[in-house]
Amino acid sequence: MELAHSLLLNEEAYNQLGGFQKAEFIFEWLQFLEKLLPVTSRADIRENQKKLVEQLTSLLNNSPGPPTRRLVAKNLAVLYSTGDTFSVYQTIDKCNELIRSKDDSPSYLPTKLAAVVCLGYLYKKLGRILGNSFTDTVGNVLKAMKNAESQGRYEIMLSLQNILKGLGAAAIPCHRDIYKAARSCLTDRSMAVRCAAAKCLLELQNEAVFMWSTDLDSVVTLCFKSFEGSNYDVRLAVSKLLGTVLARALTSKQPTASTRHNFRRISLEEVMELLGTGFLRGSCGFLRASGDMLKGTSSVSRDVRVGVTQAYVVFVSTLGAQWLERNFSAFLSHILDLVSQSHPKAIQNQMDAIGCRRCVSFILRATVGGLLGEKAQITAAKEICQAIWKLKKVVDAAMSDSNLETRISTTDVTASQHVLVCALQELGSLIHGLGTTAAPLLQDSSTGVLEAVISVILHPSISVRLTAAWCLRCVAVALPAYVSLLLDRCIERLSVLKSSPEAVTGYSFAVAALLGAVKHCPLGIPHGKGKVIMTVAEDLLCSASQNSRISLQRTQAGWLLIAALMTLGPAVVQHHLPRMLLLWKCIFPSSPKDLETEKTRGDSFTWQVTLEGRAGALCAIKSFVSHCAGLLTDEVVQRLLPPLPSAVDLLTQLSSIYKSYGNSLKTPSTVYRHKLYELLAVLPPKTYEGSFCAVLKELVTDLTVPDSQIDASTFLLPPLCHENDLLLLGPLLQETDHRFIEEQLLLGNSIAGGSLEYDPYSIYEKVAKGDSVPKPLPPVLSVISAATRLFGVIFSHVAESHRLQVLEQLLNSIKQTKGSRQQIVQLNVVSAFSTSLKHLANCKGSLGPEEVRRSALTLVMGALESNNPLLRCAAAECLARLAQVVSDSAFTAGLAQVSFDKLKCARDVVSRTGHSLALGCLYRYLGGIGSTQHLNACVGILYTLSQDSTSPDVQAWALHSLSLIVDLAGPLYHVHVEPTLSLVLMLLLTVPPAYAEVHQSLGRCLNALITTLGPELQGSSMTVSALRTSCLLGCAVMQDNPDCLVQAQAIACLQQLHMFAPRHVNLSSLVNLCSSYLLLRRAVVACLRQLVQREAAEVSEYAVALVKESREDFTPDVNIREIGLEGALLGLLDKELDQRLCQDIKETLTHMLTSMAVEKLSFWLKLCKDVLAASADFNTVASLDTTQEEETAKVDDASVLTSDSDERFHPFSNPRWPTRVFAAECVCKIISQCENAGSAHFDITLAQERKQRDSRDDFLVLHLADLIRMAFMAATDHSDQLRLSGLQTLLIVVRKFAAVPEPEFPGHVILEQYQANVGAALRPAFAPETPPDVTAKACQVCSAWIASGVVSDLNDLRRVHQLLVSSLVKVQAGKEAQSQQYNESTSTMEILAVLKAWAEVYIVAVEKQKNQSDAHIHCLKTANSAEESYRDVTSSASGLLDLVQMDLGTLSKLWLAALQDFALLTLPSEYASQLPAEGGTFYTAETIENARPHYYNSWALILYATALWLTSTGFIVVDPDEGVNNLSRPVTPTTMCQDSSTRPLVKSPEDVNTDRFHLILGVSVEFLCSPRSDAAMENIIACLRALQTLFDVPWPRSKIGGDQELGVELLNVLHRLILTRESPDIQLAALEVVRLILFAAQEHVKEKRRSAEVDDGAAEKETLPEFGEGKDTGGLVPGKSLVFATLELCVCILVRQLPQLNPKLTCSPAVQSGKHLLLSEDGSRLVAAALVILSDVPAVCSPEGSVSVLPTILYLIIGVLKETAVKLRDGQLPLTVAASLQALKGLLSSPMARAEKSRTAWTDLLRSALVTVLDCWDQVDGLLQELDEVSLLTAITIFVMSTSPEVTTIECLQKRCIEKFKITLDSKDPLVQYKCYQLLHSIFQHPNKTVSYPYIHSLAPSIVGKLQETEKAKPENAAELQVIQEGIKVVTGLTATAEEEHRAHLVACLLPILISFLLDENALVSATNSAKNLHEFALQNLMQIGPQYSSVFKKLMASSPTMKARLESAVKGNQESIKVKTAKHAKNPGKSSSIQLKTNFL
Repeated sequence: MELAHSLLLNEEAYNQLGGFQKAEFIFEWLQFLEKLLPVTSRADIRENQKKLVEQLTSLLNNSPGPPTRRLVAKNLAVLYSTGDTFSVYQTIDKCNELIRSKDDSPSYLPTKLAAVVCLGYLYKKLGRILGNSFTDTVGNVLKAMKNAESQGRYEIMLSLQNILKGLGAAAIPCHRDIYKAARSCLTDRSMAVRCAAAKCLLELQNEAVFMWSTDLDSVVTLCFKSFEGSNYDVRLAVSKLLGTVLARALTSKQPTASTRHNFRRISLEEVMELLGTGFLRGSCGFLRASGDMLKGTSSVSRDVRVGVTQAYVVFVSTLGAQWLERNFSAFLSHILDLVSQSHPKAIQNQMDAIGCRRCVSFILRATVGGLLGEKAQITAAKEICQAIWKLKKVVDAAMSDSNLETRISTTDVTASQHVLVCALQELGSLIHGLGTTAAPLLQDSSTGVLEAVISVILHPSISVRLTAAWCLRCVAVALPAYVSLLLDRCIERLSVLKSSPEAVTGYSFAVAALLGAVKHCPLGIPHGKGKVIMTVAEDLLCSASQNSRISLQRTQAGWLLIAALMTLGPAVVQHHLPRMLLLWKCIFPSSPKDLETEKTRGDSFTWQVTLEGRAGALCAIKSFVSHCAGLLTDEVVQRLLPPLPSAVDLLTQLSSIYKSYGNSLKTPSTVYRHKLYELLAVLPPKTYEGSFCAVLKELVTDLTVPDSQIDASTFLLPPLCHENDLLLLGPLLQETDHRFIEEQLLLGNSIAGGSLEYDPYSIYEKVAKGDSVPKPLPPVLSVISAATRLFGVIFSHVAESHRLQVLEQLLNSIKQTKGSRQQIVQLNVVSAFSTSLKHLANCKGSLGPEEVRRSALTLVMGALESNNPLLRCAAAECLARLAQVVSDSAFTAGLAQVSFDKLKCARDVVSRTGHSLALGCLYRYLGGIGSTQHLNACVGILYTLSQDSTSPDVQAWALHSLSLIVDLAGPLYHVHVEPTLSLVLMLLLTVPPAYAEVHQSLGRCLNALITTLGPELQGSSMTVSALRTSCLLGCAVMQDNPDCLVQAQAIACLQQLHMFAPRHVNLSSLVNLCSSYLLLRRAVVACLRQLVQREAAEVSEYAVALVKESREDFTPDVNIREIGLEGALLGLLDKELDQRLCQDIKETLTHMLTSMAVEKLSFWLKLCKDVLAASADFNTVASLDTTQEEETAKVDDASVLTSDSDERFHPFSNPRWPTRVFAAECVCKIISQCENAGSAHFDITLAQERKQRDSRDDFLVLHLADLIRMAFMAATDHSDQLRLSGLQTLLIVVRKFAAVPEPEFPGHVILEQYQANVGAALRPAFAPETPPDVTAKACQVCSAWIASGVVSDLNDLRRVHQLLVSSLVKVQAGKEAQSQQYNESTSTMEILAVLKAWAEVYIVAVEKQKNQSDAHIHCLKTANSAEESYRDVTSSASGLLDLVQMDLGTLSKLWLAALQDFALLTLPSEYASQLPAEGGTFYTAETIENARPHYYNSWALILYATALWLTSTGFIVVDPDEGVNNLSRPVTPTTMCQDSSTRPLVKSPEDVNTDRFHLILGVSVEFLCSPRSDAAMENIIACLRALQTLFDVPWPRSKIGGDQELGVELLNVLHRLILTRESPDIQLAALEVVRLILFAAQEHVKEKRRSAEVDDGAAEKETLPEFGEGKDTGGLVPGKSLVFATLELCVCILVRQLPQLNPKLTCSPAVQSGKHLLLSEDGSRLVAAALVILSDVPAVCSPEGSVSVLPTILYLIIGVLKETAVKLRDGQLPLTVAASLQALKGLLSSPMARAEKSRTAWTDLLRSALVTVLDCWDQVDGLLQELDEVSLLTAITIFVMSTSPEVTTIECLQKRCIEKFKITLDSKDPLVQYKCYQLLHSIFQHPNKTVSYPYIHSLAPSIVGKLQETEKAKPENAAELQVIQEGIKVVTGLTATAEEEHRAHLVACLLPILISFLLDENALVSATNSAKNLHEFALQNLMQIGPQYSSVFKKLMASSPTMKARLESAVKGNQESIKVKTAKHAKNPGKSSSIQLKTNFL
């Protein structure tokens, strides 16, 4: 194929190929040429033009296939338009010659067609250049049309369309001729020709004025005719033509003078009249109509009506939304008039009326719902409301009895019904779509929407009452605030008007509809409403018998209410279950005898009431079973069963009752059957086993002797066929935009489809997918579908012997009927049997013995050859299911063989299609039958059938079946891939485009082949690339196909190819988002979704480039150039109504956003902003932002984008609220993308710097104004969903940007300037009518805003604080004051949100104050100057605290109450009986389940806040003697029970506190024991913080210290938490709690020891009991011991951070000893915290106990020291080392080391520990350089200093210690030396001489020696200087401690050294800094030492004159310098300070 890629055709390569390959080669070359010509230079083209033209024209004679001829034509046209045009006339003549040719043979046809196509494209491209040649051409083409067959007519029409397009106005001379030809084609028998003609006429009307002026009437009539017998494509094309022509006629300007005389302006009324005629009278001309009317023949054919309906929509869409707004009232009155009484023909029977109503509803939905924005929709709703009021007046006049004389006939009333139904449905749909944005509409009292709807509820027509109820349901779903209101109103009217039949049914419908709406309202309704409704229902049922006039209505109403009540779910229903079961039990007779007596009594009316009541009861129980499955316990099932046998008995008696009482019982008995079947189908079959036979008998009768003669196939069979097979049956069964009206064509003439009035019980059910209103079918039909479903269930459960009888009975009944009736029976039977096979397959049952199989097979085979294609399809599926159930390979092979034989001999289309599909279906359920010969046979037969060009149907079915086999045969199919691919390609290149169904099947085959090849397609071998090219070629052919569904297939294939071989696929034609076919739009978007996951940026750029290139903008309503693909998708999202498509668009946009938002930040933000700003209330927003606009101008240049100067061009006109919500969600996603992208997005200084460096960079922080503005716009919208999204956005913005500083005003943050906006955005959310979920969200934002610390000025904070205060007032009002608008759980949600918000604010205030008081203390330590600055910082924190403090009393009570509720709710279910009956403080007992999530959401912060509050009051205990609260001494065990006797009745403060303490502790422990895996981090942290605060004060500590078990339990819980949560924050917080628990235990032990000493002061010391753990034995019991638990926890932390500490591990090779690991910062902090705890452990033990734990603790502390003591660069100690040294010090100075009972043991252990430390040193000989000697030395020093002398004074140990010091003294590192001197200094100062002397003796000489050496080597740098200074300090110190006799000697050594450091004056000037410093240091020391030891000093001076001279000169110099300084000060006292500042500054 690569050889085909050249400018000229490679003829030698071409000639070597075989027949079919030539066609492929040519197509590949033409495709390449099409891409190549536009980019080739003119010169090259001219050079080769002659040859190319020859090659292309020679192809015309080669009888090219449809795709090839189109490409030849395109290429010729492009060639002439870029090259020279002089030979073009020859080409045109040649084409004309070919067309004139007399050869009529089929083989010559493709050549003729190619010539026709060629002419079309040449004229289209070259247009007027071709001069006058066109008249001949057109004449010639039209002549050819006279005897052309359908393909020819089709191509000629399309060619004429192209000629007209190219010539424009120049073609006027031919217009009339073309018009005539197209007219005849528009009513052609071939549908494809009709479509082509419609396209041609559509092109013609652009220039041909007469079409929309003089000939308008005839064009319109012609279109009506064309609709007759049309298919979906024709209706689309012709309605487009009709709508466009009429729109043109209406809007045309005054034409030119030449045509003026016969031109008249046409008015809107006339246009409407024209369309209306078609709708009402159809295509029969205006004259014939009267004759028909006289004869009274049937009404309009439906396809005309549906076509006209679509034309209405096209007409309005063409004129546009603004036109519709202006002319809406005229339009509405005309549309509603279509179903009014003025045209009785249209609605003469119910079927027609329903059909017309559907059409009218569709017109209104598509125009009002599809075109108008929200504001205009509200206006439209008002108009509709006016219409309803008008009609209401008419009805009232008719109904009032006062005007009996003028009483209008009741026909008027019934006539108004259809208009009302349409108006109400549209009103409902409008409000439903508007959602909460419709609030202003309902609040507008002048319109009175609700009044209008409620007033119509009393209309005499049942369908109006039902639709009004449905309309109320829509209102309720859209505006949940109205549900309770409307329910109350309807229930109240129902009770008042109990005696009016209309009122009883109307209001009960309304209540039922509203109850059905509740499950769509997340906020629910008050729980008590259920009780009210149950009472009303019972009342109706009980009073039904009192008044026979309305007993029927009351019975129906009562059961309807109960059935609707069931939809509220188990929580509500369980309270009413006993009453309902009682009613259920009473409605049926209790024994067969009673039923017999019933039959003898009564008349037709009483039976009607009885049947209605029982049907209602069955319905109620069915509703119960389906909505309250949770309540179906065995006990309840047992109580449901007794009435069932009696219900079945009645079913069997129905026919006899019906015979006795006549026809009036027909409908009630059918309804009863239907309801009983439905109930049995949802009950478990085991429950009614006894009735199987009776029910089956009835079912068989229903199926085989149907009441109706209606062909119900279109709704019975589709669910039983596989969805892919339904594609064979044309677009009727597929989802289209016009499904709503097209459905009526599907159902055959006798039925128009479902409607609400057929089954009032559907009013509370969930609507089926894609419907706006429930559409139950008439009872006659719904009984059949219920019967087939139930038959499936029962048949699969009866005995096998019984099955045989049933099947034979069914077969006989089919045999005995004839004609159309036979087909209906067959249809019912097959669908019932197929359902039963489905059930059998699901429960893995078997069908039964051979006889059963044989009967089943006969049944299915008969249907496989039925004339109804849908039945054939279902039968093929049924056959496959049969094989699946039997699952016996021989049986399956037999089935296939039957089909093989049939296909070999049968010639008729019916059996060939049926059996070919059967072969494919067999594969579907048996996944490849396994044998290859079977596969070969199938494939062979299907190949042959698919080439049968005489019947496109056979081809389509065979190819579809082949695609199934390809898909399911798996790897076995590989052998057949190549031949199948060539077959598919050959057919694609030759089958005429008019046979779209064949092309669709080919597409499915190609798709299956691509899937089979899979990833192999990436290969590079010859065969693979050939296969790949063929696949791509096939896709290209399909993409060029005119049929949209084929294009959708092509896209799906390309998508598959792209998945397997992305490099080889060029997806250029994907930007067509505006096709009128839903399936094509879906395919495009699904493909885009896949592409953007891989390469979003490329797709986006490509789309824009593509639109810019293509001259013709093929998508006028999607402006990709301006707003990119992303904007186009957003626009599409706004217009689309199909859920699946919208979901795909959202996912596509989300993928694009995640991969590109950071790079194209401004673009995305502008998109979102445009969508949000286009909301209706934008003007109110703009006013607020003026001040910020100036500020942002400084900040960023991008603000150009944000100013809305250009109001004319708005890319999104009035987007709907769901789109705006999506945009707000996108903003949140953008913020989180930026967060992952880097910190510059949240740092304005950095962002501005980088922006200056590269202006293309863009950062989020520069768009902050926009973010705030968008959040503000969303948060203040009418739509509640949008308000929630806006508040969420605001919350995220506040959290992310709170800390960003404002560079221009230091000390302030960037968000501060937006506080007005934030306040304004929050305020509306606290208005009284706001729904609770919005208020709850707003509370969260409030607390985040206050807590963020953005605003420091209290007056500014007060605005937002005030909002929280207002909601707190609301909370205080308690449960009773809550509005009865929503479910009680919503008030729980709101209250808890308020409390949580306050908790957050309080926590922040306390934390801030704490931080500042810490800072304050710190300041005091450092300097006093900080006072002022501190003061104004604290003011804000303490101010914030003051703000909260005012309400703290109230809050604390509420917080405690909420915690108490939470504690109750967390109890396990077995304690349910102990819960308070009336519920908790903030929840009611009935709504307990709904309240739970709200408590889970907010308890943690409330807990923390409560703990903070309790500790801030220090758990004050009230002392009765003094009437004031005082902080009495913490209650310790000794003072605990002293005053309990004084006040037994009132809880003492002590008890109150104990309760509170246990509440907090209990809630925390319960949560921490097993936090759910999804528990939020902040909850765990808050909980741990609460425990920390709790144990921060003495009283709770005394509680936990005194209760050891409690402490141990807490520690175990914390241990578990540490094991399960990796987060360092959690672990640190847990360790802090552990430390406090240990501290509490210490205090407790101390207190016990103290009180024991006080009490036993007189007794002997020996008898003191041992306090602390381990008592006298030292044993610790795991599980009971606090110490043991603490150690476990610490070991867990330490070993996790430092695995080397685990002795088991250290031996294993995995842990290399000696290699030091540096811990992370978090790790170090954890280890340090654990060490602190460890060192505190002994204090809790008794002396013996301390001995048991000491080895462990020492091992761990020294282990950490050893593992982490590594030198750091700057000589700092690692955190862990410092901690371990600290811990060591704490441990060694423990009093236990000196306690007599434990002293000796401690001494031994401490010695061992010292040895371990010393050993560390020796182990690491090679690694000494990285070991930190200083840390080890420090450890040794700690041992020496902190332990009792006997530990370290043993000679061997002492020696080793001294040795280490010696080594270190000689270190080369000055830092080490310095530290070493410091440590020695402290040892030398040790008070105990036995300790210090050995060190002094060994080490002092070497120190002095070192200092003497420095006389020669002066210090080079500061470090060395420090060492010398430290050395001198050591010696000075020694001097002070030495005994008298040695002192003189030491001074004598020291002085010369010091003097040697002094410099003379000259040297001083040039000396280095360190030398100068040393000089001064020495001088100071000398001046101190001199006076101290004057005698030695004088002696020395006398003996050494040089020294003396040196010293004197130094002293003199020093004095002079002091003088100079003082003199300076004296000269200018004023200036000194300023100068000092300057120098400091430098």
